Amino acid sequence: METRPLGNSGLQLPILSFGASSLGAEFRSVDVNEALQSVHTALEHGMNFIDTSPFYGRGMSEVLLGIALKQHKRENYLLGTKLGRYSLEHFDFSAKRVEESVHVSLHRLGTDYLDVLLLHDVEFVKLPQIWEETVPAVLKLKERGLVKAIGFSCYPMKTFDTVLDHVENDIDCVLSYNQYTLQNTSFADHLMPRLQAKGIGAINAGPFSARLLTNAELPAWLKEPEEVKAAARAAAKLCADNGVDIAQLALQFSCANPAITSTVAGSANPNNIAKWAKWLSEPMDQSLLEQVLAIFAPVKNIGHKEGLPENN
Repeated sequence: METRPLGNSGLQLPILSFGASSLGAEFRSVDVNEALQSVHTALEHGMNFIDTSPFYGRGMSEVLLGIALKQHKRENYLLGTKLGRYSLEHFDFSAKRVEESVHVSLHRLGTDYLDVLLLHDVEFVKLPQIWEETVPAVLKLKERGLVKAIGFSCYPMKTFDTVLDHVENDIDCVLSYNQYTLQNTSFADHLMPRLQAKGIGAINAGPFSARLLTNAELPAWLKEPEEVKAAARAAAKLCADNGVDIAQLALQFSCANPAITSTVAGSANPNNIAKWAKWLSEPMDQSLLEQVLAIFAPVKNIGHKEGLPENN
C-alpha cells in the first residue's frame, strides 16, 4: 500500500490505517476471533499503522491488540495509542497520569515503545493544562525513547487553533475525525496550510463519518443535523443507482488527498478490511464524485459541537 511521510517525524504511514476502536466493542458486540483476525487482515493488506486508545472498550481494544500482535514482528507494524480520555466522562491530562497511562498501554499492547502517542479529545478540558502540563510530560517520554511521535486529537477547529498556538513547535502530528469526508473537508480547508508550514503530519479518522457515508442504518447517537443526514441518504441513493457503494467513494476520496498522511478506518470484521483494500486499488469515479459533492454542497462542512462550550 502507498505510504506518506508523517510530517517531519521520520515515520511513513500507509494511506489507509487500521483503527482498533471496534475491537473495544465501542459500536457493537464483537466476536473475539473475528476481532483478532481483523488485525491480521489489516497487516496482510498493508495497513501497518494501528491506532487505538485506552478509551476504546476501557482497555479492551489495547488488550486484544496485544494478543493479536504477538503473532507479528514489532518491526512490521507501527503502533499508536492515546491518553487523557478513559471513559465518556473521565478525562485526566495530568502529568502523573501521562506516565501511568503510557506504561499501562505498553503493557497491554506488549511493546516497549510507541510510534505515535496522541492526547485524546482535548476539547473536553480546560486547554491551558494541555500546553502547561500534558505536552511537557509527553515530551519527556519522547526524550526517553518510549514514544517516537507525539500530537493531539480533537474535533472543533477552534480547539486545534488554540492548542497549536502553544505547541506547534513541539508536536509531530494531529488527528481529526469526520472532517475530511465527502461532506466535510474542514480539516484540510482550515488547518492544512498551517500544518504543512510547520511540518506537522495530518491524520484523518472516520472516512465514513460514523456510518453517515454508508448504506447502514444511521445510529441514534449520530449528532449531525437532519439536513446533513438527508443529503447523505440522497448521495447514497445516487451511488447505488450507479452501481457503487457510497462507502467506496467515501474511502477513496478521503485517501486521495496527498496532504493527508493517513486515513484511519476501523472494523472488527476482517471481510470489511479486505474490501477496503480492494476499493483503494480501484480508480475513483470522478464523474460520480462530482455529482455527490454537488449534493453535499448546501451542507458542506456543517458539523456539530463537541467538548466544553468555550472550546467550540
